[in-house]
This record gives sequence, structure tokens and C-alpha cells, in this order.
Amino acid sequence: MQELTKVEVEKIKEEIKHRQSVVTPECIAEVQRTRALGDLSENDEYRSAKRELNRNYSRLRYLQNLLDNSKIVEYNSDEDEIGMFDTVTFYNEDDDENITVTIVTPLRNDVLSGRISNKSPLGSSILGHREGERVLIKVNDNYSYYVKILSIEKGFDDDSLTIN
Repeated sequence: MQELTKVEVEKIKEEIKHRQSVVTPECIAEVQRTRALGDLSENDEYRSAKRELNRNYSRLRYLQNLLDNSKIVEYNSDEDEIGMFDTVTFYNEDDDENITVTIVTPLRNDVLSGRISNKSPLGSSILGHREGERVLIKVNDNYSYYVKILSIEKGFDDDSLTIN
């Protein structure tokens, strides 16, 4: 069962509505337009339009499945401990560098943007810890490393983060 926040549920519903009312009609119109161009066996525009329509339907099924198989959760944490949507700066002892990340749900995970999932080894390990603590991050049975929490900036669940 997928855990979703209220904000994520609303964003998913908005995307479904947009795809049903705007994207689907546009895709269907493009399929009809390109179908009229002639021989379908050599019509690359038609195949491309059909592929885009199918991607849209696939995304709609995925989003609806998320809603149908999820439960709404609320995340709370003490003011001085790391919780969901908090931005954390820590010192990675192995790499000898300071790193800043924001803890997010798996649907909003984007490592390249500094957003890590609460289900990842790093995210799950530092949740609940406080500034100044040294935490072991166990990646797998063969590899682990230590980080030291330098600062915590409290965050909140907002709709600015995209749903993957």
C-alpha cells in the first residue's frame, strides 16, 4: 500500500483532471489529424501521435492506481529532530564534504535536485536524529558510512514539489 500525503493526493487528482480534460482531447485530435494524412503504414506522424496518446493513457492508469491503492499519512516530528520535508545539512566523513538534502516521499524523490526519499538508506537513517548527532548510514551488508548532522531547517508539505 502506497503512503501519500494530502498534498500528493490533491496534486494527483489535479493531474488526472488536466490529462482527462486537456491532454487527452489534444492527443485524440492530433491522432485524427495525422490519420487523415494518408497511408498509415508509412505515416510517422500518425505513429508518433498514437504513441503520445498511449503515454497519456498509461500515465492516467498509473495515477489512478496510486489513488486506488494508497492511504493518506501525516508526518510529524519534534522541533529539534529531523522529520519529513526538512532540509538537512550533514558532514559526510567518507567524502570529507558537507551535503544538504531535503527529506521527501518516494513520489517526490529527485536526487539530482537534493531531494531524497524517506525510504532510502540515508533518508530512513537520519529521520528522528538531532543536530550534532553522528549517524551510521547502512547502504547494504557490505557498505556503510557515518554522517554528522550539522543543521536542520524545518520544512512542510507543500505543492511546489513535482510528483514523479
